[in-house]
Amino acid sequence: MSKFDYFVVFAEMRTGSNFLEANLNMFDGLACLGEAFNPHFIGYPNSSDVLGVTQPDREADPQALIDRIKAAPGLNGFRFFNDHDSRVLDIALTDPRCAKIVLTRNPVDSFVSWKIAKSTGQWKLTNVTHAKSHQVPFDAAEFEGHMAALQAFQTLILNTLQRSGQTAFYVAYEDLQDIGVMNGLALWLGVDSHITALNKKLKKQNPDPMADKVANFAQMEQALARMDRFNLTRTPNFEPRRGPLIPTYVAAAHSPLLYMPLKSGPTDAVQDWLAALDQVGVADLKTGFSQKTLRDWLRQHAGHRKFTVVRHPVVWAHTAFCDRIVASGKGSFAEIRATLRKVHGVEVPDGGPVPETDVVYDMKAHRTAFLSFLKFLRNNLSAQTAVRTDAAWASQLSLLQGMADFGLADVIAREHTLRGDLARLAGQIGRTTMPPLSERTDPLSARLALIYDDMVEQAAQDAYGRDYEAFGFGPLRA
Repeated sequence: MSKFDYFVVFAEMRTGSNFLEANLNMFDGLACLGEAFNPHFIGYPNSSDVLGVTQPDREADPQALIDRIKAAPGLNGFRFFNDHDSRVLDIALTDPRCAKIVLTRNPVDSFVSWKIAKSTGQWKLTNVTHAKSHQVPFDAAEFEGHMAALQAFQTLILNTLQRSGQTAFYVAYEDLQDIGVMNGLALWLGVDSHITALNKKLKKQNPDPMADKVANFAQMEQALARMDRFNLTRTPNFEPRRGPLIPTYVAAAHSPLLYMPLKSGPTDAVQDWLAALDQVGVADLKTGFSQKTLRDWLRQHAGHRKFTVVRHPVVWAHTAFCDRIVASGKGSFAEIRATLRKVHGVEVPDGGPVPETDVVYDMKAHRTAFLSFLKFLRNNLSAQTAVRTDAAWASQLSLLQGMADFGLADVIAREHTLRGDLARLAGQIGRTTMPPLSERTDPLSARLALIYDDMVEQAAQDAYGRDYEAFGFGPLRA
């Protein structure tokens, strides 16, 4: 017997509830029926009924609609905001057979997003080319009223659940991009099915930093100075959470050094250095670890050092672009390349001239295509495209955060100071000689030098703002 008869998603406008609903509806046996108790419509703005119950019927007897939701096949539920029919709270909150899902988001983010949506009239986005942006003024008094209503509603939910001995499933806005959390939510609801991908129809709206979305940002900072927990100046992060990528780790043949490579990093050069350090071949390095075998290695190598290497975002993106998109051999993404050409205007070759044109793919065309790729990356890293965010071009910060789930790197080396960083590592494990560093750190550097300029730099900063901030990068030639 299922532990729940129905469910409710407690949320607010602009917290990601549409996206959560879309993902819930991908599970067999689950159905979220919109805002079933919105006082101005039933279910959705253009709907006339929910499960045959009309808005006048619901107004006369909200219990009748709840009974219909409970009786429908599968496990059904609805989204509920603080200004919805308060009579439903008396019914659902105290009912232990009703599963409670609480969706939360940074209140400043949701408030500004709500103001932008009101200004543009765009409440959902399914095609990034139709995205509307607008700077809005921040009204401190209005926000304080918004916060008061939000906090009162959250307190009511929490206290009622505590007093009735119930628990809720809490989902943060950032969790919506985590397929593991979505499958865990379905499991908690008692549904056996699972999904292998998130809904790709809805796109992230307004992914820009807060300073670009608020017209009077300085005044907003002053008004909220006592509430610095909102972290207003951060660069938004909408990338999916990642695992530690343990099978890619590379250990020295004899020395207690473990390299944690990033997919578009200078892996060949570092592996050459590790091999030279122990005077062996690259084939003698150890890789292909599992969590168990890696733990065994760590225990067996007392005094070990783990390290990784980050590179300038322009170099990072250019490597991913050349190796995964422009190239047509092993390791390239032919299907994604075709989508980038068709949907995102990235005119790259496919074993010859650019398709459907007579343009020769020279360095001028390479620069144009790379700029289009960087524009795509900005959208892709903001969850505004249907294309996956591959580890080859994900932000390096997100990859390191995934690695930290297993273990932290002792040293995060920068490619432009790699020789000195590796020398210090060698010294930490007692080596007095430093093998030469291969010139293979960036075999694409000559090609990049021909196309790099201020426009390329700015496009990379737009796409990888978090990496510039986290690792202290400046312009490539600074």
